[in-house]
Amino acid sequence: MSFAAAMALALAIDTCLGWPERLHARIGHPVTWIGALIATLEARFNRGGVRQRRAMGAACIGIVLTATVLPAALVQLVLPSGAVGLVLVAILAWPWIAARSLHDHVAAVARPLAAGDLSAARAAVAKIVGRDPARLDAAEVARAAIESLAENASDAVVAPLFWGALLGLPGLVAYKAVNTLDSMIGHRNERYEDFGKAAARLDDLVNLIPARLTGLVFALVSGRTGRSLGVMASDARHHRSPNAGWPEAAMAGALHVRISGPRAYGDTVSDEPWLNAHAPDPDADAIFSGLALCRRGMFAIVAILLAMALGGM
Repeated sequence: MSFAAAMALALAIDTCLGWPERLHARIGHPVTWIGALIATLEARFNRGGVRQRRAMGAACIGIVLTATVLPAALVQLVLPSGAVGLVLVAILAWPWIAARSLHDHVAAVARPLAAGDLSAARAAVAKIVGRDPARLDAAEVARAAIESLAENASDAVVAPLFWGALLGLPGLVAYKAVNTLDSMIGHRNERYEDFGKAAARLDDLVNLIPARLTGLVFALVSGRTGRSLGVMASDARHHRSPNAGWPEAAMAGALHVRISGPRAYGDTVSDEPWLNAHAPDPDADAIFSGLALCRRGMFAIVAILLAMALGGM
């Protein structure tokens, strides 16, 4: 069975269907199931001194990975070979890919912003970033949407497809478990600094290749390949994240806009460096252009996956 072909089919299913609201209302979503397990473990384990918190954080990772990867491996073991098995793997992989959801959430920011409805745009962007929406002007809303689009194109689409193509369902599920752990406990604050340290570092590791691959794909399909690669090469390493800067810088160069920069989280202002600092601020049209770039990137990823399948992977 070709896991690469199965991942290409899973992306196609997600692009067409997303995760239907009726299905979500009935059974939730696999990522929320993992999140519930993480929340339960964190409530019980996140206590004591620094060493204890770090040890229990590592134990939390072990429990979550065992509870998710083992069932995925057992399911994959009993699946039939051939076309039937490939389709079943794709269907089982489908919920873990979030290309449609990402596109729809970012488009929901662009539409009211283009219509001049800043209030609605702020409400929409608050669903995808952690910043205080009341303090965002139109350019800051657009920046936040483009940053979220670029980063999550890697985290929510390319990275799960990458690990699924290499290792099948266990690799895909393991990645999503690690990514969910990081999103819930990998924060640098008093509560999670020690307990989530291992989760944050593991997430950095598993995203190392996919983030750079996403940036490269954006650059190659952008029509401004040289500029996009140049911004990625010069600015990506200045980002607070060792990985997110690569797709974000590539998209900033491709769209000829500046993103990142200072931003407010509650009462705290984070003085982040700019990506593509000398370019103009983005607007709603830049968000739409970013969405189009992302769609072209996904077509390129499908082509890569199919090439891998034809190569016997």
